[in-house]
Amino acid sequence: MILTGHEIRRRVEANDIVVTPFDAAHINPNSVDLTLDDTILRYRDPVIDPRVEPEVIEEKIPAEGLLLEPMSFCLGSSREIVGSTRYVPMVHAKSSTARAGLFVHVTADLIDIGSIGTVTFQLFATLALRVYPGMRIAQMTFWKPQGEITLYDGKYQGSTGPRKSMIHRDRHWETLTR
Repeated sequence: MILTGHEIRRRVEANDIVVTPFDAAHINPNSVDLTLDDTILRYRDPVIDPRVEPEVIEEKIPAEGLLLEPMSFCLGSSREIVGSTRYVPMVHAKSSTARAGLFVHVTADLIDIGSIGTVTFQLFATLALRVYPGMRIAQMTFWKPQGEITLYDGKYQGSTGPRKSMIHRDRHWETLTR
């Protein structure tokens, strides 16, 4: 069952859902808008080896915007700290952003219940597009789980700002032959 915008607001006010800072103007019929923070990460190496911690370059998005070139990829994050220990959040792109040629968070849109922090957005520009700090870039829905809840306690818990991949920390690499 998906929560309506009115119910999201009630659950934020009851502290069952975290959206900080919260702006009631960002509530939609069944979601809440998330805005882009002012920092992006770009991977330094053109080839990513999932067994090795990747190096990144951090860039600030100036107030006048940052041009994303066609076919470029970077990581951004929400300004808002979001999550819930009672509901399952899902991140979706804004249709207006997608129609401008920017894919936002196309994978890992399901946020584990209990994960509280900023959301890292995977930004892939298909067209040249300028992004700005504070622009509404995604939306989050909340779903009521059924069954026993196990809260997330993984490597991205408490994220602040964009977070690079930490796949290199996954234990399964120890069992694979090199």
